[in-house]
Amino acid sequence: MRYTFLIGIIVFLSACKKDKFTSAPQITYKSINPNTLQSNIPFNAQVIPVLTLHLTDADGDLGFVDNKDTSYVFIKNLLTNKIDSLRLPDLKSSAKKYFEADVEIALGSLIESSLLPSPKIDTTFFEVYIQDFAKNKSNVIVTPDPVYFITP
Repeated sequence: MRYTFLIGIIVFLSACKKDKFTSAPQITYKSINPNTLQSNIPFNAQVIPVLTLHLTDADGDLGFVDNKDTSYVFIKNLLTNKIDSLRLPDLKSSAKKYFEADVEIALGSLIESSLLPSPKIDTTFFEVYIQDFAKNKSNVIVTPDPVYFITP
């Protein structure tokens, strides 16, 4: 009887799922596309890599509200340690409780070559997190797929 009770409690606790939506934003990596840039081609003639994340937030306190609140995406280039923050756009029409969306971030301002001699291929990964109006910081992710910066 005692073992049946313990097994019942274990089954009950293992059946409880972690809530998909939390008061702190949660992000998951989806993709980087394309994943290459070449230094011998002008930046404006190339397709700039775009990082796609999936974002959830229980409170929906994300975006930009003029003269009131702002939430940011923070991105760090792990090759050069360059950090940038990008303001999320005005989401007031769609940022409600239990907000869920895919976020696309152009990485152009963060991609730089290292100081290695040519020819070379720099492999760049990014660290990303989001902060909402209440200053809740999301989980920090490192992109599993690199961006290759090719210098012929």
